[in-house]
Parts: sequence; structure tokens; C-alpha cells
Amino acid sequence: MRLRALLLLLVLLLAMPFQAAQAEPARLALGGSALTPAPAGWWQRVFGPEALELQLALDRPVPWRAFLVGDPARLVVDLQGVDLTGQDPAQLFGHDMAPAIRWGSFRRGWSRLVIELPGPYRVARAGLQTQGPEARLRVALEPVAPDDFSPRPSAAAALRNLPEPAQMPEAPPRAPGLTVTLDPGHGGFDPGAQAGAETEAALVLTFAQELRDALEARGVTVAMTRDSDVYVRLEDRMTAARASGSHLLMSLHADALPQGQAAGATVYVWNPASDDRAAAQLALRHQRDDLLAGMDLRGQDDALAMALMDFARMDTQPRSEAFARLLTSRMALRGIGLHGRPVQGAAFSVLKSPDIPSVLLELGFISDQTDLANLTDPEWRARMVEAVAEATTGWWRDEQARAGLLRH
Repeated sequence: MRLRALLLLLVLLLAMPFQAAQAEPARLALGGSALTPAPAGWWQRVFGPEALELQLALDRPVPWRAFLVGDPARLVVDLQGVDLTGQDPAQLFGHDMAPAIRWGSFRRGWSRLVIELPGPYRVARAGLQTQGPEARLRVALEPVAPDDFSPRPSAAAALRNLPEPAQMPEAPPRAPGLTVTLDPGHGGFDPGAQAGAETEAALVLTFAQELRDALEARGVTVAMTRDSDVYVRLEDRMTAARASGSHLLMSLHADALPQGQAAGATVYVWNPASDDRAAAQLALRHQRDDLLAGMDLRGQDDALAMALMDFARMDTQPRSEAFARLLTSRMALRGIGLHGRPVQGAAFSVLKSPDIPSVLLELGFISDQTDLANLTDPEWRARMVEAVAEATTGWWRDEQARAGLLRH
């Protein structure tokens, strides 16, 4: 037992000088270190820039890392457990090959060497050789074209030893306070236009549901005239928009015409030439308290009701047209194919509401093979959804600015 204790004590005593040596920081041997040219051929010597090689001689192997940062182009070498105190970078052989060289301690237990490079480079090779009396770190640098320079994405983060910043998508503009009614056309026993196994009713419902999600992510309140394969009467669609307090009614369709007659997205607004006929139809088909939001016309004659609806449309018609123009511009920016006349007037029933800005968006014509392929392509629909959502929030910002200019 005593013999075992004596042997253990002897081992500990023998290990102490080794541990003490390991506790001492490693040192850079300036005499064996250099920054030298390493041209690959005569053309580099003549025309430059030359390839470079950094050699650092250390009295023992240490953990290390090397990377590039930009603005300006720099090589960064980090060395763990190396003390560079009292050593001058100007004494490094070949220091004049670089515009500037700096080194020192950058955090506990680590030293950092930063070499400003004469241009864009790449790290061709890097490694630590441990054979021989000294450990030798070699970093080979080759010049590259500016477009091929690949430094760390964030120099500030890299130099502070922080993780790279996460690539977060920009938050979409929000439109709190806005209520939109989406009206997927047809449904139930009315499938709308058909092309093979595809129906207009199913295609526009899928698009409406995707658009609803995108708008709600932007803070918009969304009402749907239908959220399943059911039939909703045309006049009830306007009533639903009015009941939800919507600021905008958007009806969605994808019709069919004889081959070659129409293709591309189209936005329809109410045709002012149809105002009188529409007002008369509305007065006959709606209850009097369902003609204008916030106004009960029960007990009033048709002439008064029609006059008030015409007056309301003087405000809503320009706002509908403004939304239509903004929508087509956003679709064009997103590379969406448009009809030759992307904004048109029409006397569609869902556009008759005098007190709610309203548009009918033909997403395309399923009689056209390109339009049909787009409508069934999730990537195309995603682009179209973004275009419509951007136009909607942009229109609402304009509406808010316009409201502030109106006299009350």
C-alpha cells in the first residue's frame, strides 16, 4: 500500500514540470514566420496580384482557425493559448506585402492576427504541421476576381466571434383595421367554367383560401362569401360583404372563352354607364336597409334610393379604379401575365354595390393552356397571392392617407 502511494507521488512529481510547461502560453517565433509571395507563374509576377503564403512558427501546436472578411478584404487567424505580447507585427518578414497587419489578444485565451489584403483572395490551403521542433501554420492565399470573393457574410459578427446573423425574411407590410371580403365565384351546383377535371369553382376557392392566409398574416380581417363547395346567390355576396363591414370586396374568377380569344389576368370594375340600370335592379332586389351601409331607406321611394346610391358611387368608383390599377401594377412587377387590357369595366352583379369599393379579378382563363397550368401551379399561385396582398395593403395605406385629407 505504501509502495503504491510512493509510486503515485513519484508520477505526480514527474508530471508537474510538463503541466507547468503546458500552462505557459505558446509563443510565436518571429524568426521562422513570414508573409511571402507564392506566384503560380510568370504572369502573376508581371501583372499581379501575386498569390501569398502566411507561415507562423509556434513553439508548440495550438488550436487555430482562419477565415476571410470583407470591406476591406482581410485574412483573420485566431490562435488559442498564444501570447503575442511584446511582439511587433512590423518585425514579421514580408509585412510590406500587405497594406496593414495587426495582432493582439481579442478574448481570454485567444490571440488574433488580422492581415489586410491587397485585393480579393481565397484561402486555397491551410494547415498546421507538427513535425519537427516547431509547429508551423501555413495559409495559402490565391487572388480571385471581385465577383468570386467569398468572405464571411457579416464581418462585424465574425470579428466579434459571434454567430452569423440569421437570414430572416422581411416582414410584409401590415394593414390593421382593414376588412376585406373575398368572394370565390360559383360553387355548389354551379361549377363555373370547366377544363377537363378542373372547375373554376374549385380553383378560385383554393386561391381565395391561400390569399386569406396571406392577408391575415398582414393584419387584415378577411371575410369569405364561401369557404367550401356551396352555392351563394350573387346578391347575397354583396350583402355578406356589407354585413362584415368590409372596406373592399374582391370577387375571384377564372372563366373560359373560345380558344385563343383571351388569356392573362384581368381586373374588372363597375362600368359607370350601367349605374342607372344597376340602381334600379338593386332597389327591386334588396331590402331597403341593405342598399347602403349605415343608412335605413325603408319607407323611401325608389328615386331617393337611386339618387343616394349614385351619390355613394361617386366616392367608391374612383377607389375601386385605384385598387384595380395598383393591383395590375403589382401583378406586372411579379411577372404575372396580364390580358392586353388588364383593367376593364363591366356590369357584373358583384360589382354593383354602391358603398363598397369592389373589383372582380379574373385570375386567368382556364380555356387557355398556359393560364390553366398557372392556376394549378402552387408556385405561380404564391406569386399571384403576394401580388394581390401587396396591392391590398398598399391600397389601404393610400386610403388612410386620403382619409386624413378629407374634411368631415
